[in-house]
Amino acid sequence: MRGNLSDGRTSVTPTVQGTGLRSAGASGDERTVVGGMALADPMGGTVAAGATVTSCNSCGGRDLREVLSLGSTPIANALVDPAHAPAVDLSYPLSIVFCPDCALVQLGYHLPAEQIFDAEYPYYSSVSDALCAHAAAHVDRLVRERHLGPTSLVVEVASNDGYLLRNVVTAGVRALGIDPSPGQAEAAEAVGVTTIVGFFGAEQAEATRDAYGPADVIVANNVMAHVPDLDDFAKGLATLLADDGVVTVENPYLRDLVEHVQFDTIYHEHFSYFSCSSVEALMARHGLYLNDIDYFPDLHGGTMRWYLGHRLERTVQCQQQLDAERSIGMTGIDYYARFAEQVRTCQDQLGVLLDDLAGNGRRVAAYGAAAKGATLLNSIGIGVDRIEYVVDLSIHKQGKLMPGCRLPIRPVEALVNDRPDDVLLLAWNFADEIVAQQGPYLAGGGTFYVPVPRPRRLGAD
Repeated sequence: MRGNLSDGRTSVTPTVQGTGLRSAGASGDERTVVGGMALADPMGGTVAAGATVTSCNSCGGRDLREVLSLGSTPIANALVDPAHAPAVDLSYPLSIVFCPDCALVQLGYHLPAEQIFDAEYPYYSSVSDALCAHAAAHVDRLVRERHLGPTSLVVEVASNDGYLLRNVVTAGVRALGIDPSPGQAEAAEAVGVTTIVGFFGAEQAEATRDAYGPADVIVANNVMAHVPDLDDFAKGLATLLADDGVVTVENPYLRDLVEHVQFDTIYHEHFSYFSCSSVEALMARHGLYLNDIDYFPDLHGGTMRWYLGHRLERTVQCQQQLDAERSIGMTGIDYYARFAEQVRTCQDQLGVLLDDLAGNGRRVAAYGAAAKGATLLNSIGIGVDRIEYVVDLSIHKQGKLMPGCRLPIRPVEALVNDRPDDVLLLAWNFADEIVAQQGPYLAGGGTFYVPVPRPRRLGAD
């Protein structure tokens, strides 16, 4: 069922994914379409229908071009409690589209943010040593270069469990976090980080500025992709930022997603996928200038940090990056023409690899109950018939099931205690950290495989 919405989207009802069913696009797919604007949740209550996007999430343009469809998948972070598991997992269309007016790549279908980032949201940033080290280095540089002191204010949007702002507190600088997830906010408070529980936007920015004053620094790491209303978010940054302040925004870089076939980083939680060009266009509408960049090729498969301010102070390297994007065609649809074909090839190759391993009598597990893992497994149709279980460091995920494919999540010690022959790295963006942690497993003859950009044994060319 479809219905028109006032914001330029079209409502669409979700489908239902049963245990062991393949995702749309895989052979043997079976789906039941559930009618109505909202439907009964198998665990009681109702689930809001999502909406097909018909206008750009940034500029409002309506000439959206499809880049890739991954069929229908469950919400990637909606881990299932086996003690209260419904018979089916709700599944929703997953695709990305390109806006030629502002160069933004974005989801073609939106779910309500409240349905994704609820009290059970399982991601805690502090579980990754590499991410914590990156955050500490970021804070150290900000304090040093911005001459921050006791009267300065650093605000982090989507501050999670205080993994970054605890370094600001240690440096003797005022720190304030804003995060919608109560569990993460409670963890942040426990390490001394004052945290407001809520979503960030223009209204929250005004209230925060009234209560705490303008922010000298605003940090927004791995959050802007999660925002359904980019204009409200950008307006909030401009409102809260001091006249001479700086905003730093980090997200995985779109060029890496496309050129390294990182299709598993596409899921309902990530509404947008950014280039420098699309960030510049978004922020310019709200009086913010893109002034500088830092690129981290080994962080999340390639991460860009954008520096924004009220004044135009653009560096040479920033302008060169914008020019390079236009030169290789990232601001036009042709750049994305072969992406879907490359994704299908990767999916097919991974299926063949897992079948070959099973055919040779090898037992396979996976590492990382990450959102990208849910997209990878469900978009291909991989379940317990080919992978026995997933291990994860996070105690908040252990004992639960991956959505859709229903793989059980076990502690990482299972790799040494149970000794599967091979492990598929679903959290491939932390490959170096994981391999360093798993010396005993490797020493016992274990093997790691990474799925993208092509499935391969780690350490092999």
